[in-house]
Amino acid sequence: MTPRRILVTAALPYANGPIHIGHLVEYIQTDIWVRFQKLQGHRCIFICADDTHGTAIMIRARQEGRTEEEIIAESKTAHENDFRHFDIEFSHYGSTNCPENKELCDKIWASLRQAGLVIEEDVSQLFDPQAGVFLADRFVKGTCPNCKAPNQYGDNCDKCGATYTPADLIDPVSTLSGATPEIRSAKHLFVQLEPLREFLTHWTQTSGALQTEVANYLKGHFLGKELRNWDVSRPAPYFGFEIPDAPGNYWYVWFDAPIGYVASTAQWCKLNNEKLDDWWRNGETEIHHFIGKDITYFHTLFWPGMLKTAGYNLPKQVHIHGFLTVGGEKMSKSKGTFVKAATYLNHLDPAFLRYYYASKLGPRLDDLDLNLEEFVDKVNADLVGKVVNLASRTAKFAQASGLSAQYPDDQGLFAAGVEAGAEIAAAYEGGDYAKAMRIIMELADRANPYVEHAQPWVLNKDPNNAVRLQEVCTVALNLFRQLAIYLAPVLPKLAKQCGELLNDPITSWNQAKQPLLGTKVSTFTHMMQRVKKEDIEKMIEESKPAETTEPAAATPATGSQWNDSGEPLQKEPLAETCTIDDFVKVDLRVARIIAADEVPEARKLLKLTVSMGGDAVRTVFAGIKAAYKPEDLVGRLVIIVANLQPRQMKFGLSEGMVAAAGEGGAEVYLLSPDSGAKPGQRVH
Repeated sequence: MTPRRILVTAALPYANGPIHIGHLVEYIQTDIWVRFQKLQGHRCIFICADDTHGTAIMIRARQEGRTEEEIIAESKTAHENDFRHFDIEFSHYGSTNCPENKELCDKIWASLRQAGLVIEEDVSQLFDPQAGVFLADRFVKGTCPNCKAPNQYGDNCDKCGATYTPADLIDPVSTLSGATPEIRSAKHLFVQLEPLREFLTHWTQTSGALQTEVANYLKGHFLGKELRNWDVSRPAPYFGFEIPDAPGNYWYVWFDAPIGYVASTAQWCKLNNEKLDDWWRNGETEIHHFIGKDITYFHTLFWPGMLKTAGYNLPKQVHIHGFLTVGGEKMSKSKGTFVKAATYLNHLDPAFLRYYYASKLGPRLDDLDLNLEEFVDKVNADLVGKVVNLASRTAKFAQASGLSAQYPDDQGLFAAGVEAGAEIAAAYEGGDYAKAMRIIMELADRANPYVEHAQPWVLNKDPNNAVRLQEVCTVALNLFRQLAIYLAPVLPKLAKQCGELLNDPITSWNQAKQPLLGTKVSTFTHMMQRVKKEDIEKMIEESKPAETTEPAAATPATGSQWNDSGEPLQKEPLAETCTIDDFVKVDLRVARIIAADEVPEARKLLKLTVSMGGDAVRTVFAGIKAAYKPEDLVGRLVIIVANLQPRQMKFGLSEGMVAAAGEGGAEVYLLSPDSGAKPGQRVH
């Protein structure tokens, strides 16, 4: 078999939010496929990046008094940490806010210009007069103009599937400020898709790159009528790349985001001495995109049109999956089923979710339901009760003798596993992981009765049964190893543990075809614990928002006599638990404000000069302009974070942070020490 060269991507997670279990459907699905290809001996790289541009990041940066770059750097670290803990292994994980992406955007834009596909039109767009920005689709909600369903976003309706512009919404409201948006006109740049209709029709209907239902959907909903021009620019203010031949205008996030696939590959190529053209302009390379069905339109019409025009490889396949539901319903914060990846990791083994998703994922666009009771039963029965059970019941008896030099008679069990390997491989290749898991568990169901009947724990009691005991353990451990190889794309940690137990690392699919003989058996250690229902319950409870209602029969100890609302805690829930060692890393000091000045170029910032006593004077920029007058601050004692990494802002260097409470804007309340505290004293 000639090795294939495969480049795989997963959709880029947006940098403005955490990874949750809904996102993980796609990244686990993709990682499984990549790991399978590598086990097959193919050259396969897995490319991804954070999607960093757009209005949401810009607004958040304003609200928090930080730069967009700081927010996306923080988010990238958190995302990569979540992925790593779920055993999702990227060849390279980049960012769309990088020089390589800007350069590629320029080149692809030039190709679109040269092809005569770019035009300019006036666009009436909703503008938030309070936030001072044009509103992206996802920052407007209102009533669907087609079916009149309420609370719909500005690009499409969840109820009837209609697509429209935000200006078409009935009674639109800005999700940023709650203000009623105004309609304002501005020049926008568009890419025409209609000239590419013949190519797009042929590619979507005949290339085999799309699932049948997707090809039919595109033919019936889009290709059967004139294709709409694609609005690819946004006027300032906007966080993104400025368009070189249209100053004051920026590429819309959906233009530069998919180009981020190529840019992240370019970064990987630089790190590995590879050529980008070998991966994106070479007919021998297969491009595989894994995406959710909500972004089908962009990846099956706009993106192929851009690639074709710029001379890049078209996707060999776009693997599209459905959404995640929990208990048959949409994930819900109030019910605790909107679970962040980090919250899951506080309670459960990531291998559990990888296996459960694999047992549910098929090649179609069907939604995947996470039934928590089934989750517990399936993991405990399949992984602990069937697979790991083979090793846990026999490995300790084989530690002294090792595996037999010749493979014993097992009534055809290992041979049946070899025969099933081709069907399992075909299921993995076709994205039918559910079928693969069924076949693997059928093999486990045949293997366990062998151990149950042979009773190695009884054989071990009589030294005269030593040879028979070694034979039984050799069979059981080889059947376990065969299952571990077939499960390796889904459960890489288990595969690693199997390799360590039997002193033969799992690196190839073909290892399942030959039994392992004559090797030592290491000391068995627990490979997987059973799922406990109470762990599920704790995870759900942690995912729920803080309660806002007071207890019915509050006592003075609850604080209810002061009528303190629970709303602030709900809006900003407690951070993750930290240790005392974590806390002491933050050096909080008493400081005196000795000067306070306006920053004319900034809407929210004041420049504070603070003293911690003696010559210890620092400059701190604080987002408190709406709450305090500079002259009222001079001489006041405050609390500062004294060991914070200095941050270069365009207004100057900020050398710390002033501690405050409140939601922002005029609702900011500086923290002050009680009387008697002195500048320089540490807060303990």
